[in-house]
Amino acid sequence: MRNSKRASLGIITGSGPEAGLDMWNKVLKANKNLMGEAFKGDLDAPMVNIISEPLLGLSMELELHDDKVWKTLSQVANEVAQQVDYYAIACNTLNYYQPQLEALALKSKLVSFGDVVKQKLEQEGIKKVALLGSDPVTDLGDWSPYRQLKEVAEVEVPDPDLGLHQLIYDVKTYGGDMPLICESFTKLVDSLEADLVLLACTELPLIPIKTHKQLIDVTDLVAQELAKLSQAQ
Repeated sequence: MRNSKRASLGIITGSGPEAGLDMWNKVLKANKNLMGEAFKGDLDAPMVNIISEPLLGLSMELELHDDKVWKTLSQVANEVAQQVDYYAIACNTLNYYQPQLEALALKSKLVSFGDVVKQKLEQEGIKKVALLGSDPVTDLGDWSPYRQLKEVAEVEVPDPDLGLHQLIYDVKTYGGDMPLICESFTKLVDSLEADLVLLACTELPLIPIKTHKQLIDVTDLVAQELAKLSQAQ
């Protein structure tokens, strides 16, 4: 029988829905890698509850839809928290609401993108990174879940004129393997000064590019943390 002592996990998605599938897949891979030879199959996978809410897609223009997004997210978080020990939001932008979610004192603990990235930078002594994501993320202002990164490293962000925000919309519409999207994103990444690049948007890892930069998929970092937590007894 499945090890009932393992912690259960939750994933909130919808911005976009593919991001939840991506995170779940990465949690499964991370869990298998952590278990190594001890992994025997289905019964060794973590228990995962996923809720996909389309209204969370309004996060791309968060400042305009704050009230509606927060109302929706808080309801979904409360629902998923009744069923799991730890949960994550498969959207970089929505992690802006970490303080509000923690103030709800829900039954499960949020594993936030910002905390996981900050922990990696501190542990590995990384002092300069580039941050790629939607406009609310990369402006590092009040709406960014990554504004705390400035406390531990120099953070490079792309020139808004390069159109990364619209590129993310294009991935949502056409997929990441469209040639023009790949070409535009490759040019943007290669224009950065930092050698280490944080892909802080769940659409960006879906774009296959070749670059000499070191790309870090933030979703993958969070998935690895969730997998570790699921094995806590």
